[in-house]
Amino acid sequence: MAKFKFPTNSGPPDLSTMATYLTSGAVRNVVVMVGAGISTAAGIPDFRSPKTGLYHNLSRLNLPYAEAVFDIDYFRKRPEAFYTLAHELYPGKFRPTMFHSFVKVLEERGMLRRVYTQNIDTLERIAGVSDDKIVEAHGSFAENHCIDCGKEMSKEDLEVSMKKNEIPKCKRCGGLVKPDIVFFGEALPARFFKLTTSDLQAADLIIVAGTSLQVHPFASLPSQVSCPRILFNLESVGDFGRRKTDVVVLGPCDEGARELAEKCGWENQLDGLWSKTAIVKSIEEEEAEGAKTQKEVLDSINRAAENVKIPDEKEEITSENADADNAADETFVTATESIEVEEVTVAIEELEITAEKEEAQV
Repeated sequence: MAKFKFPTNSGPPDLSTMATYLTSGAVRNVVVMVGAGISTAAGIPDFRSPKTGLYHNLSRLNLPYAEAVFDIDYFRKRPEAFYTLAHELYPGKFRPTMFHSFVKVLEERGMLRRVYTQNIDTLERIAGVSDDKIVEAHGSFAENHCIDCGKEMSKEDLEVSMKKNEIPKCKRCGGLVKPDIVFFGEALPARFFKLTTSDLQAADLIIVAGTSLQVHPFASLPSQVSCPRILFNLESVGDFGRRKTDVVVLGPCDEGARELAEKCGWENQLDGLWSKTAIVKSIEEEEAEGAKTQKEVLDSINRAAENVKIPDEKEEITSENADADNAADETFVTATESIEVEEVTVAIEELEITAEKEEAQV
């Protein structure tokens, strides 16, 4: 393997330096760590941004606190809160971003050791990244299991229940079924702990993107390496910028990934891979759809939330009480019958078309 020495007499490294490093033959194990910020360009709101984040926009669900929508104890009592959100975020409505395709470029070039993602949207998979290269640190919508007996429910069966506005129930024990998303109160996947040590020891470059680095243990990973690091983010986070081989690129993640690809001479490969992720629509569908902003997508989520009448936290509802459990199901079904699901889907798809057209103009 070729050796690379970072220049010491020309100031701190920049993205051009990192491009030279990437193309020097010295890099074989890139570890990528990503958060919700790489998916916002796909039309998926992040969680923590003021005013535009999902947590800020879930107040209409009458939650005791915003994060309760992903709390396992709260899910046992009021699963309708999570499934209201799941209707809007379910895979199939969103196209991978340029950054997702950049990760695939790294894989095709034999450089990707692993991508650790905090996201549940499965966009890494949709972008074509191999399953064995992905660690979904907080789980995803890819698989579904009963929270009581552990029996798996197929993606198809879960989708049938969701389309009927029903809470998915286990066919074996009658327990609640949820996607394998890690809720507060649940352990991270064993795969995360199995691979982190060896991956970080082998890494010769770390790329972190679109994350606030606030949720542990994921947040501590970038500080555990001694190799060069790149941060693509709207703001500086963690201890980035304190090391001599750190490069911090502030701005949209897609723009940073595109710039690095161009400096490496990989822009054609990146464009080709991203073009394959396009969601094909007929001319009639495109003409019928107008441009909508991410704010309008959030408005669609809020309209859905307004129609779900979730009981106040003070009411006594327990998972052991079968009558109350059935009543919660009936409340959810009745309320969500009035949700204009097609309007929400159209809002999200329109945002995707707009993003595609803007990329094409660039």
